[in-house]
Amino acid sequence: MPSDPLRCATGDLEKRKTGVGSGVGKGTIQEPEYVREAFARIADRYVTTNHVLSLGTDILWRRKVARIVRRWKPERVLDIATGTGDLALEIQDACPDAEVTGSDFCAEMLVHAEKRGLSRTLVADALALPFENASFDVVTVAFGLRNMASYSDALREMRRVLRPEGHLLVLDFSLPDGPLRRPYRWYLHDVLPKLAGWLTRHCDAYEYLGGSIEEFPMGEEMTALIKECGFAEAESIPLTFGVASIYTARG
Repeated sequence: MPSDPLRCATGDLEKRKTGVGSGVGKGTIQEPEYVREAFARIADRYVTTNHVLSLGTDILWRRKVARIVRRWKPERVLDIATGTGDLALEIQDACPDAEVTGSDFCAEMLVHAEKRGLSRTLVADALALPFENASFDVVTVAFGLRNMASYSDALREMRRVLRPEGHLLVLDFSLPDGPLRRPYRWYLHDVLPKLAGWLTRHCDAYEYLGGSIEEFPMGEEMTALIKECGFAEAESIPLTFGVASIYTARG
């Protein structure tokens, strides 16, 4: 799935079902063909819409991720659910000596990633990656794990393609604590879907983003899930008062 921040899986409630996901917390079981078609329709407006809806903070979050990845000095990086390539491009710029591959199951999104300068792209399902074991030094996924059919299956697949002692980094939404939670939830459920629909002319693609964020494990729940899937040293870093979080771990 594409990795850009304001991507929900689908707004057609009859084309999805919600249940208990593998590991910790709830998961949303997606209809892959519907998801692929929905985001193919909004690919040409996707980048601008995300920046507007996040007031530009998504750019700052990705730059922080790229700085973290640069400290690890990787030779090979895989950005899963790369979408239009925002995170992969940041990492490519920050780590010019690294081979950065962006994978996504939506070919239309990858067309935009390539036009924007991402050197290596591959159409691939995150739950069945076409790479050998221990192929990468770093695996990243930004705003994509939340939309996968099984969080734990996806994380185990990331663990498989990551070399021993390699690094995992997950960037995704979370809910802030304290007085910000109520106004943020109002924006998430009432304002954002309408604004996104107006910007993209396809409101269904953002209609239940809020629900997917509410269900997504965060903080200690997410670090517990990451450890359960075979990683070590899992840590969480809240961003912008907890609106988003970075999770890191070792293979």
